Amino acid sequence: MQGYSVEERGRPNTAEYRLFFKNTDGKFISPFHDIPLHARAEQDSDVPAKKSKTNWDKNVFNMVVEVPRWTNAKMEIATKELLNPIKQDMKKGKLRYVSNIFPHKGYIWNYGALPQTWEDPKHIDHNTKCCGDNDPIDVCEIGSKVCARGDVIQVKVLGILALVDEGETDWKVIAINIDDPDAEKFNDIEDVKKAQTRLSTSNC
Repeated sequence: MQGYSVEERGRPNTAEYRLFFKNTDGKFISPFHDIPLHARAEQDSDVPAKKSKTNWDKNVFNMVVEVPRWTNAKMEIATKELLNPIKQDMKKGKLRYVSNIFPHKGYIWNYGALPQTWEDPKHIDHNTKCCGDNDPIDVCEIGSKVCARGDVIQVKVLGILALVDEGETDWKVIAINIDDPDAEKFNDIEDVKKAQTRLSTSNC
């Protein structure tokens, strides 16, 4: 967790549920604004940074895990609430869940966001010809470990996928936890395809 802790309020699978973040001093912080984007930035902060095999490559970022792999509840950072806790997304007054796609259950990767990022709803992307979705940039972490909701992990970016959701640009960063056994040999999405064709095929 890189020195961060979390505190739950309310019951999971309810509209009232919230997951708040704290720093090493036990003070509440925002996972959206207060956690550095670049993992290296933590070396000079009050958060103890773990030394990585990548020697603090510019390609290593912090990721806030919103949805652990194999779970169904669609969770997100509440960007419009004080302290930006994680909450369950709702649509038309109903809690949102992702469907199971056989043989998998729920999300097939650890899903989350890059802190201190934002997709500008006023900027038209030249690739998608659509504006941003007004949310942090999403991350799909394909490593072998099942993370916990609220984990802050360090990931290496392997690729990126542009989606258009209801007329808005919604980027999905494909990444791997730097502590994963395969992190050293994966440097881009082609490495993933070569080394683990089965994994790559099921995740596409």
